[in-house]
Amino acid sequence: QVHLLESGGSSVQAGGSLRLSCVATGDTYSRNFMTWFRRAPGKEREGVAGVYRGQVFYADSVKGRFTISQDYAKNTVYLQMNRLEPEETAVYYCAAAATMPWTSSTWSMEGAYKYWGQGTQVTVSS
Repeated sequence: QVHLLESGGSSVQAGGSLRLSCVATGDTYSRNFMTWFRRAPGKEREGVAGVYRGQVFYADSVKGRFTISQDYAKNTVYLQMNRLEPEETAVYYCAAAATMPWTSSTWSMEGAYKYWGQGTQVTVSS
């Protein structure tokens, strides 16, 4: 069993930055693969950034602005978000999986992730 707790969501103006944190507890093996998703109002949930043993993937829309990182000692995955845009207003979720194919085509498949956090709200105003 894995428990994920996100934090760091807030309101920020366009162009600003935020850092989200996801603290994971429970079975280490079950959280080999860690990914941030987001769901904007009226839209489907989408993958933002994922990490597995240092190999990272990003959604095209966030490349060059967002950075995912992992601190194994703190059991925490971070998402540094820079130059935020109003359309990135969303609830951001952390997800974990034990095993899955880790490719540019599969990392953001929601069905591959067994564990999910409750989400943290990010609001970007123009």
